[in-house]
Amino acid sequence: MIMPVHIVAVGGIVENEQGEILLVKTYRGGWVFPGGQVEAGETLTDALAREIKEESGIDAVVSNLIGVYSNTGTYKGYDGVTDVPTKVIMDFTCKPVGGELGTSDETSDSRWVAKDQVLRYITSPVIVTRYQAYLDFAGNVGYMAYETKPEFKVSLERNI
Repeated sequence: MIMPVHIVAVGGIVENEQGEILLVKTYRGGWVFPGGQVEAGETLTDALAREIKEESGIDAVVSNLIGVYSNTGTYKGYDGVTDVPTKVIMDFTCKPVGGELGTSDETSDSRWVAKDQVLRYITSPVIVTRYQAYLDFAGNVGYMAYETKPEFKVSLERNI
């Protein structure tokens, strides 16, 4: 039996005491909230704190799970050859606890943005949808399955 391969990833909506949201500008995806792949041996929360620090310079505490997502499509990666497998992504709320805004080899900018202005920065339909889930969060964790290629398409949406 061949074991399935999935990428496990995490995303963090980091909100400061002024109600601003941390955004980072990536070289390939534009403005997003920080996050990335969970590495072997890492917990979800440790991976997210690491990704936030690496991408923005901000130290954060991971709080509540707000959404679970499955990108069920497979597609060719940036090299045009390698297949990118199905992804399972979990988004969490986070609070900043230190650090200074900065950039990394993955990001060209980072900034705090007023919560009601975030959607003026984000252009990726999937990131817009996940941010809207944060804005709409009322205590029930949401689950969504979607594909991003050739275009963003939701196939399932429910609370879990």
